[in-house]
Amino acid sequence: MGGFFQQLAKTLADRWISLLVLPGAFFLCAVWLSISLGHADAWNVALLTQRAENAATTVADLPAGAQALLVVAVLAAAAGAGFVVQALAGGTRRVWLGQWPRPLGPVAASRTARRRAQWHRIVEERQALERASPGTRTREQQDEIDTVAHRLTRLAMAEPGRPTWMGDRIHAVESIAYHRYGLDLTYGWSRLWLVLPDAARTELTASHSAFAAAVATGTWAAPYLVLTVVWWPAVLVAAGIGLTGWARARAAVADLTTLTEAALDLHGRTLAAALGVGDPTEETGPLTISEGERITDLVRKGR
Repeated sequence: MGGFFQQLAKTLADRWISLLVLPGAFFLCAVWLSISLGHADAWNVALLTQRAENAATTVADLPAGAQALLVVAVLAAAAGAGFVVQALAGGTRRVWLGQWPRPLGPVAASRTARRRAQWHRIVEERQALERASPGTRTREQQDEIDTVAHRLTRLAMAEPGRPTWMGDRIHAVESIAYHRYGLDLTYGWSRLWLVLPDAARTELTASHSAFAAAVATGTWAAPYLVLTVVWWPAVLVAAGIGLTGWARARAAVADLTTLTEAALDLHGRTLAAALGVGDPTEETGPLTISEGERITDLVRKGR
C-alpha cells in the first residue's frame, strides 16, 4: 500500500504541475509582460531587457526568506489561475460540443439547419453519381463517388443534429446506436461501460482524457484575451492557444467516437447477455435491433 500511495502522489503531483502550475506560470509571465510594456512599447525588446534585469536585481537583493515566500506566492498564484481556467473549461466544452445556452438557441438552431441542409445536398450529389453509373464503374467514376462520400463523412457521420462538428460526432454515435441497433445510448452507455473489458475501457479513458486536456488548453485562450486590454500582442497568444486546443479536441473527439462505436459493435451483445435479453443461440455478432429495443425499454424504466 505504501508503494501505491507513493505512485498516486507522484501522479497527482505531475498532473498538478502540468495542468495548473506550468500554464499558470506562463500566464503570470504574460501578465508581467503586459504591465511592463503596454500597448505603446509592445515590441520594445530593449525596454523588456532592462526591466527584466531590474526585476532580477530586486529579487536577488531580497533576504532568503523573502525569496522563498516569493516563490511560494508565485506558485500559489499560478495554481490559482489554473484552477480558475479549469472552472471555465466546462463552458468551453459545452460550446465546442454544441450545447449552447438558451439565449443562443436560435443561433444554434439556424446553424444546425444549415449543416443539415448541406449534408442532404451532399447525400443527393452522391446518390446522383451512383444512379449515373449503376453497373460496372470506371476508376474515375468510383473515385468521384468516393470523394463526395469523404466530403459527407467529413461534415458529419450521420444527419447533423448539433451546431458544431464536435457535437455532431457525438450525436452521430447516438444516432447510429439508435437506428442501427435500437439502443438509446443516453440510458444504455453506463450499463455498456460496466461490461466492457479492461482494454476497451483503457482506450476510451485515454481518448476522453485527451479531449479533456485539449479543452483545458483551449480555455487558456480566455485569460490571454483579457490581457489584450493592456498589451495587444496577447491576442496572438490567445489565438495560438485557442486554435491548438480546438485542433487537438477535434482529433480527440474523432478518436473517442470511433472507439465508442467500435465498443458498441463488439460488445453490444455482451450487454444484452448481461441483461438477459440476448438470443442464447447466438454468442457472437452484432446486437440486433430487437435486442437493442428490449435493452432500451429495460434501462429507460418507463422514463
